[in-house]
Amino acid sequence: MKINRHEHAKVLTQQEIQLIFSDGLDNDRNRTLFTVCLFSACRIRECSTLLTQDIYT
Repeated sequence: MKINRHEHAKVLTQQEIQLIFSDGLDNDRNRTLFTVCLFSACRIRECSTLLTQDIYT
């Protein structure tokens, strides 16, 4: 997670990730996008352009 554009990205703690899931994400689509990005280290744009055949091949 970028804090500002001039320094390194911040690594989220387990508590911060749990807080994002419990309070920050309001629907299943956003939770799914965040989860895929978190566990695959892809960017939002990469994740949002994935197709079913990209996953199940």
